[in-house]
Amino acid sequence: RRILNLEKMSNMKMKEAALIYLDRSGGLQKFINDCKYYNGMFSKDSKQSFAVYRFNILINPSDVVELDAELGNHILHQPLKAAQVFQSVCFIAVKTLSLIEQLQTETQINIVLKLTHLPPLPSYSLDLSEFSLDYTSERFYMMQGIVIAMTTVTKYTQGARFLCSDEACPLSKGFQYIRVHVPGATESATVRNDFLCDLCASSLQEDRKFRVLGGISDNFRCLLSLTSSSCWKFTAILANIFASQIVPPGTYNLLKLCLLMSLVQTNDRNKELENYLDVLIITSDTLLVDRLLNFSINLVPRGIRHSVSSEIFPSLSRNKYGTGACSIQAGSALLAKDGICFIGDLTSHKKDKLEQLQSVVETRSITVYIPGKKFGDDIDQQMIFPVQCSFWSFVDMDSSSRRNTQKANTLIGQMDCSLIPANLVEAFGLLINCNESSPCYSLLPTVQHTLKKAIDPEGLLYITSKQFTSEDFEKLLAFAKNLNVEFSMEAERMIHGYYLASRRIRTDSISGSKLTASALKYLVSLSEAHARLNLRNKVLKEDVLIAALLFEISLTLKYGAAVFCVAPNALFPFELYNEEYLEQRDIYLTQCQQQLQQFIGTYGPGTAVFTSDE
Repeated sequence: RRILNLEKMSNMKMKEAALIYLDRSGGLQKFINDCKYYNGMFSKDSKQSFAVYRFNILINPSDVVELDAELGNHILHQPLKAAQVFQSVCFIAVKTLSLIEQLQTETQINIVLKLTHLPPLPSYSLDLSEFSLDYTSERFYMMQGIVIAMTTVTKYTQGARFLCSDEACPLSKGFQYIRVHVPGATESATVRNDFLCDLCASSLQEDRKFRVLGGISDNFRCLLSLTSSSCWKFTAILANIFASQIVPPGTYNLLKLCLLMSLVQTNDRNKELENYLDVLIITSDTLLVDRLLNFSINLVPRGIRHSVSSEIFPSLSRNKYGTGACSIQAGSALLAKDGICFIGDLTSHKKDKLEQLQSVVETRSITVYIPGKKFGDDIDQQMIFPVQCSFWSFVDMDSSSRRNTQKANTLIGQMDCSLIPANLVEAFGLLINCNESSPCYSLLPTVQHTLKKAIDPEGLLYITSKQFTSEDFEKLLAFAKNLNVEFSMEAERMIHGYYLASRRIRTDSISGSKLTASALKYLVSLSEAHARLNLRNKVLKEDVLIAALLFEISLTLKYGAAVFCVAPNALFPFELYNEEYLEQRDIYLTQCQQQLQQFIGTYGPGTAVFTSDE
């Protein structure tokens, strides 16, 4: 008991010292200002709040040691415990001064200590040659050297709120389960699906509207919180405002949604899984589409714009130094590993290159043959390279060759793509129609935007361009694409049911099924992409609906309409002006979901139309 009393007195003394230091250094006033910022993000009658409120506190170790040696020692050698001292002080300040009305528990405050410097002593310098032997404590170190390379920044969830799934449990409410990211922890340490309640052992469920996302802008955080009641609103708004520097908000929404979904699938999470999303666009405005795609590929680390004068895939050449050896040039596709390879207008490529592209899109690999005799060897060799990128391309509908080869008869909803090989069109997962007859083409706003940009090229024409910058989208995508997602049971059933039903109705006795096994892969990838774009860890049936609608729109353009008839503007049936239109869209998509379930129930597995073999 005496030891406990001593520890309690020691903690009280350090808290007093922490408060004095914050007051003297100006840190307390900065903390109050930060609280006002958080408190001002929501209206007084709003029920929205964050699970965790993050505060950076600047610390001068020398000043703290002079004030209180024990607190200074904690900061230098046990910074996590020191952060808890400042956490307690800050919580008392919040409650005493009524700084954040929504904050309920001390664990909701996340304190990050930022040190101005460390003592110039050998024990505070990090020597990598001795790291495995001596440096085992979790504290600050100085490091000196030359930076020769940098990885991409990994964005972690900063904090999340969990609730007990048993409504009868007292921990099914409030802020008793708060997960906070600590240095060195992985994403799964903060957000996972297998946490259990300490009181009743029931599973914990995350309350997504309270999630605090890391290096993502406050405007996106607020938008995610405000749209948390819907599985479709957040991505609809993202598509609506995306690339407002290139096209007016509200135009090309279908294409922009597809591009965003393709971008969040660019990562190296699991090399065994082929979760790429290839996009082929049919358009009569190649200049605008080209600008939009160029803008989009710059939002990921490896977005490659292929030049017609270079090679898309690896090519063989003789060593330029005369050694007789061969050199393999990587080509744009390999350089775009874990990213996007934008290959421009498909009609600008020769027939043999298109055939090669078709093979690569289908197999996700390229083989380079090395003739032995040509390079001083008796044996021929070959090298196989995996192609780990998504391909973007477009076809110009207004080209002269297109007008001369136009088909006379097409099925309802089918697009005439006779300018390029049919097998290549089928290989692309998404086929998007962006011409004057399509719902994603808005002529007048686009013309006005072009004229304004001609007058003021650097000007921001819309408020959304200031609120959601390209840098904000870059950070959002960087976070979203690193999310590990898993399918819910009902989502898995729905995606398999739709695939089998769609395969059934698009099969005939002459040509067989128009849906290959890769179709299921694309449906899975589309569903995952929509979940990631919603910053979710679990794929829901609402994500599968978006995937099915996008896939069905592509199938209709390729082969014509079928039993499950989807309108070309199914994903954006209304112009997104305000909350009312978003509500109408949700109602419309709910009706589409019911139609999809009816379609699966009629033509899916286990129904009378399926034979035992199928």
